[in-house]
Amino acid sequence: MNLPDIQTITVALGERSYPVEIGAGLLADHARWRAALRGRHVLVMSNTTVAPLYLDHVAKGLEGLSWSSLLLEDGEAHKTFANVGLALDALAKLGATRDASIIALGGGVIGDMAGFTAACWMRGIDFIQMPTTLLAMVDSSVGGKTGVNLPAGKNLVGAFHQPRAVFADIDTLITLPDREYRAGLAEVVKGAAIGDEPFFHWLEHNADLLAARDSNTLLEAIARKVRYKAGVVARDETEQGERALLNLGHTFGHALETAGHYTTLLHGEGVAVGMLLAAQLSERLGMSDPADTTRLHSLLHAIGLPTAIPPGMDPQQLLALMRLDKKNTAGSLRLILWRGMGRAEIVAGVSEADVLATLRAATAS
Repeated sequence: MNLPDIQTITVALGERSYPVEIGAGLLADHARWRAALRGRHVLVMSNTTVAPLYLDHVAKGLEGLSWSSLLLEDGEAHKTFANVGLALDALAKLGATRDASIIALGGGVIGDMAGFTAACWMRGIDFIQMPTTLLAMVDSSVGGKTGVNLPAGKNLVGAFHQPRAVFADIDTLITLPDREYRAGLAEVVKGAAIGDEPFFHWLEHNADLLAARDSNTLLEAIARKVRYKAGVVARDETEQGERALLNLGHTFGHALETAGHYTTLLHGEGVAVGMLLAAQLSERLGMSDPADTTRLHSLLHAIGLPTAIPPGMDPQQLLALMRLDKKNTAGSLRLILWRGMGRAEIVAGVSEADVLATLRAATAS
């Protein structure tokens, strides 16, 4: 198989601009990523699933530096303050100075915790993202959102802290389980649904190749999604306006994840169902055409993503969890909805009765 070339996309944030490099063989290209390390202290954060596969690749590039690794349990349920505390203790034991770096080797959970740890240590040190899941490559590794979960809700505590660089080695996707791979495709679909209808059409046309993990098709999909997100982040780094659109489906999705105690649905699966619920609510409010909802449902189904609320979840509980979403203001629901494919918008003051009706209709069906 001919592997595609490496693509580099810049997140343009002035002095804090950084490259996102996407391609095959990046973890083994030590010279490329080691150049992003400024000091001699490095903490590699990973999990017990990823580390046995890829930690040795990274370790070979750290020769001559003072480094250590911290391996955490895998899964959203482990994205906690306790584990950030372990990472901070590991930095202290390492004697990490202000020019130290953290390498996040794993998916979005590791990336978010590594970034939050980096933001906290000595009020901010470098970190490098080495995402090993499709979801992390196309979304969480880019843009500087970091944080941890609470029992009350997902990502309620965190900070904006941009990485120094992102190295997305698509070779790591070979070992990614099918379910996690499909969950990553949800974020690709989301970017197209928000503001790029031609990209959505391209995804519809290439759904079979994406599902089959064709490397060239996959690289193009990742690059197009990252390029779109990089532009949004450059224009609205701290989510004061346009960047909030990237949360299409997230208010519903985070509620679903929390209700399932972070074990029923993967994040991308929650986003998939959440996007469809947002489309159904938009349709209920007269904002969009049913044909757009059908089109979204068809693509999600074609790439093997869930499109229904898991059995047993209570609409009232989901609504209560949605009230805790960070986008809400003054006790009013503020959701990302759309006026059809590629035309998402922020809608404030959404009626809870309409949201509840949408959730009830979805659970009934």
